[in-house]
Amino acid sequence: MPMSPFLARIREKVGNDLLMLPSVSGFVFDDAGRLLMARHGDVGLWAAPGGGVDPDERPEDAVVRELKEELGIDVEVRGLIGAYGGPEFRTRYPNGHEVAYVINAYACALAPGSGVPEPDGVEINDFRWVSEQELPGLSTTAWTPGVAPLAFAWWREHAR
Repeated sequence: MPMSPFLARIREKVGNDLLMLPSVSGFVFDDAGRLLMARHGDVGLWAAPGGGVDPDERPEDAVVRELKEELGIDVEVRGLIGAYGGPEFRTRYPNGHEVAYVINAYACALAPGSGVPEPDGVEINDFRWVSEQELPGLSTTAWTPGVAPLAFAWWREHAR
């Protein structure tokens, strides 16, 4: 789903001006400790999948919903890695919309029987599982190099 109706109504009022948006990101790990990375179609960069939090939605519910919408997977949230924001979380989309995200990053695992991720072809056009050593080889969002190592560390400490 490209843009929520709520956000579309705000954009009608403010145009391309900067919006500060609450969002979530699902750092999904497999049994080998590899991270699920998604290539975002609008910017062509790799990041953990996620998206905006809708009005009255709990962030933990938002991450489950976003991963189902974008990759067709069911996930179990294992814990909150942290909340992040700052200049590296600011982006201007090809349509001119400027956004500064505050991201709640969640550690997740595939739910039993979830199956293989399948990109929606709209927001996400590819995915791959990567080790921490492979991650620097991807062209990622500006915020990924700061948050992904924290996610790998969280997973090593809590995944058992």
